[in-house]
Amino acid sequence: MVTLKINGQQHSLDVEADMPLLWAIRNEIGLTGTKYGCGIAQCGACTVLMDGKAVRSCSLPVGSAQDKNIVTIEGLAENGNLTKVQQAWVAEDVPQCGYCQSGQIMSAVALLNRTSNPDESDIDAAMAGNICRCGTYVRIRRAIKRAAGKV
Repeated sequence: MVTLKINGQQHSLDVEADMPLLWAIRNEIGLTGTKYGCGIAQCGACTVLMDGKAVRSCSLPVGSAQDKNIVTIEGLAENGNLTKVQQAWVAEDVPQCGYCQSGQIMSAVALLNRTSNPDESDIDAAMAGNICRCGTYVRIRRAIKRAAGKV
């Protein structure tokens, strides 16, 4: 048994401790906003927050996530109110296909959690591992700046 706290709720799962967190989130708990991309922690589609930090859930064993506070894309909005990052994503019309966007948003949230006024190098470092095949990087950068109050 593995117990996970995801989006403020406890989940007791009968899974192996080495199961990737991504599969526990998607297949066992049913939260499908976190996406599978590469399976080797390189693309960022599976990014979630663990204790406020961006982590790649496709390569993180669930056993390592016990006693941690995990937030998925479904857990960001509170009472139906979008976060500043989500509002900025909408305002900047960031997504095209949208597949990578939950991971992009989670990485941006983690960045702004630790640096409320990021500069270009902060954004580059935080978002470098998130791949968008549609190439909406300019809009992603603008949305992060908007969420930080720079636009």
